[in-house]
Amino acid sequence: MTRDEFNAYCKSIGPTTHVVQWGNSDVWKIGGKLFAVCGWADDAPAFTFKVSDMAFEILPDMDGLRPAPYLASRGMKWIQHYAEPGLSDDELKRHIKASYDMVVEKLTKKLRAELGV
Repeated sequence: MTRDEFNAYCKSIGPTTHVVQWGNSDVWKIGGKLFAVCGWADDAPAFTFKVSDMAFEILPDMDGLRPAPYLASRGMKWIQHYAEPGLSDDELKRHIKASYDMVVEKLTKKLRAELGV
């Protein structure tokens, strides 16, 4: 997945917001809460997303995936796809959507209603 494809996909998921921060990273949020980031690892895009407890145990065993720097070191369950082979584009999209859904579930009912999610 390219950075442009990542941004187009994150924009299409729902009422998201996009900011560029943390050293030119594309940061995607829902209701002000982070669900996906695209930054750089060795001059290639690195995609970071929230995962379930089980996925956090399994995914780092795959080549090209690791606990997300900074986020995982703070006890959060985030994975970074940083190199090939990693995930296919379809698998990556499913994980980004799952990350979005996990964040939406944690929003207040009032905010979910305001956002229409």
